Amino acid sequence: MWRSLLLVFIVQSAVAQSELNAGVAFGKTQGTLSLAYVHNWFAGEKHNLVIGLGGRFTGYVGRNQYYVTAPAKLTSNGTGPLVIFKENITANMDTLLVAKPNVYAFNAMINLGYRFSEKFMMGFNIDLVGISFGGDRRGNYINGAQGKMTNSAVTTFNALLVSDNDLGSLNSELYGRYMINKRWAVRGGPQFLFTEYTTDSNVQQYPEPNDRFRKKSLMFMIGTSFNL
Repeated sequence: MWRSLLLVFIVQSAVAQSELNAGVAFGKTQGTLSLAYVHNWFAGEKHNLVIGLGGRFTGYVGRNQYYVTAPAKLTSNGTGPLVIFKENITANMDTLLVAKPNVYAFNAMINLGYRFSEKFMMGFNIDLVGISFGGDRRGNYINGAQGKMTNSAVTTFNALLVSDNDLGSLNSELYGRYMINKRWAVRGGPQFLFTEYTTDSNVQQYPEPNDRFRKKSLMFMIGTSFNL
């Protein structure tokens, strides 16, 4: 289905362009550096509709970050796409405190946007699938008032599967872009990032064994784009 829609979009598009993006994002005791290549197609009478595919590298660092139970079957008592509308079940969620998380992710991504003028565009992009790596970390697993130290590693495989069904580390941005000239643009907006660690054993036992813990980070991104 996605391939068919993309093929129709490309056939109807008279304009295509590649771009390089770079950005940094900041949050409370955490931040990211991201680099991306995106090939965009433009459709519509004025070529104002944008869809693009590309790849992105995201590097994340933080200090004393709390990772919580990740699998949707625990956080939302379900695994279907409707989990995005469900409240988290806090009684099922434990915590992994990581002193110095450090995650690197390479993901394929999709970019969607609308050009309001030759100068200004609003867009949204999100990672689809890829891999992550980073150094192993000792973390403090916290269950209520109790805690114990455990080893953990960055979850290797990343996949966009809707909300808490997602696996691994995934980046997304809602951004505005303003063209300074024909080549260079400035970008900015909120960045929403998932990062994930897997402990070396099922440290969580209730309501069932679990070894995956996720951090959801909302940060502000600023960056640049260069049209190739």
